[in-house]
Amino acid sequence: MNQTMNHPQHPSEAGREAEPERLARAALSRLSEPGDAVLGRWLTQLDAADVVRAIRDGTVPDHPGPDAERLAAYRARLVDVDPVADLERVRTAGGRFIIPGDTEWPSQLDDLGAGRPLGLWLSGTGSLRLLALRSVAVVGARACTAYGAHVAGELSAQLAERGWVVASGAAYGIDAAAHRGALAVGGMSIGVLACGVDVAYPRGNAQLIRRIASQGLLLSELPPGEHPNRFRFVLRNRVIAALTRGTVVVEAALRSGALSTARRARDLNRHTMGVAGPVTSELSAGVHALIRGGATLVTDAAEVAELIGAIGDDLAPQRGGPVLPRDLLEPVVARVLEAVPATAEGAPVERLARQSGLPPDEVLHRLYELGSLGFVERHGAHWRLVRGR
Repeated sequence: MNQTMNHPQHPSEAGREAEPERLARAALSRLSEPGDAVLGRWLTQLDAADVVRAIRDGTVPDHPGPDAERLAAYRARLVDVDPVADLERVRTAGGRFIIPGDTEWPSQLDDLGAGRPLGLWLSGTGSLRLLALRSVAVVGARACTAYGAHVAGELSAQLAERGWVVASGAAYGIDAAAHRGALAVGGMSIGVLACGVDVAYPRGNAQLIRRIASQGLLLSELPPGEHPNRFRFVLRNRVIAALTRGTVVVEAALRSGALSTARRARDLNRHTMGVAGPVTSELSAGVHALIRGGATLVTDAAEVAELIGAIGDDLAPQRGGPVLPRDLLEPVVARVLEAVPATAEGAPVERLARQSGLPPDEVLHRLYELGSLGFVERHGAHWRLVRGR
C-alpha cells in the first residue's frame, strides 16, 4: 500500500484529506464490500489507521478480528491501495469523502451498527447531514408501468414543493421518475449509488445522474471508479433506508429489491409506506403485501408528510366526499325526508309519521320546510320527492 498513510505527499489537499483516520477509512473502502460487519466491529475497538496497520502487519486482535482467510484477502488488496490518489481523484472531480465524526456526517447512519458505512464519497453541493434531516426515500420497480412512473414523479414533485428532499437509487423506472419529479420543480434530490460517484450507472441515466450531482447530491460507499454488481445494489438499499425519515414504495413485485429497502427501513424503526396499484398487476403485488404487513397506505405527499413530518406541523387535510344540501339539514328534518318515498304517487302524512316515528303535526311542519327548500312537493294529499333531489 502507498506509505503515505501518516505522511501525505499532497500538501495542496485540504487538511481533512490529510488526516490519518480519513486516509485509513478511504483505504478500507477499497478492501471490503459495503456493510462489512467484521471491519465494522473491528473499528469499534481500534482507530481506522490502527486497523490498516494491523492488516498490513498481520497483528490482528483475537476479538473481534477477521479469520485468516479474510485477513489474507484484505492484505492482498492492501498492496495496490492508494487512498491519497483516491481522495485527490474525487476532490478534482468536485467531490469529497466524509467519515463518522465530520460535521456533515448523518448520525442516523449509526443505527446500522457494525454495518455502518466506513465513509461516504460525495459529489454535489450542500450538507448531506442537513439535507438528510428532511428527506424521504421514493423507490420501486425498475420495469415500472406508466402508472407507477406518473405516481412516483407526481409524489416526488409534491414532496419537493413541501421542502422535502427526495432520495432514491438513480436506477431505471421508479427511481428515475422520483429524481426527475423532484428536480423538475427545483427541488433537491439525493442519489445513493451502488458504484463510484464518478461512474454513471446505468448509462441511460447518465444525464440524470449529472443533474442530480449539480442540483443535489450523489453519494456512495464505494471509492471512485468502482462498478456495481447485484450484491452492491442490495447493500446500497440499507443506506437509503437509514439515511431517510421514511421509505415510500410506489411499485414493486413480490421479489423486488425495493422491498428490501422498505424492510430495512422498518427494522430501523423508520416509517414504511406504500402506494396501492391495480390488484391485477404483478408490480403491485409486492406493495400490497407490504401494506398488509403493516406499512402505511399513502396516496399523496400530504399523507407522507403527515407521517414523517413534525407532529402537528405537517397534517394532511381531512378527506371526504362533497357536502350535499341534505347533509346540512337538521337531524329531525332529515329523518322526515328519509321517510318520503321515491315513487311518483308519494305517501300521505299519516304514513310518513309512522315511517319517521314522529307526530303527524310535526311531520307536516317539516314537510313544508322541505318543500320550501325544494326537496319535496305536495301532490294532492300525498307528498313526494322532487326529482333529482
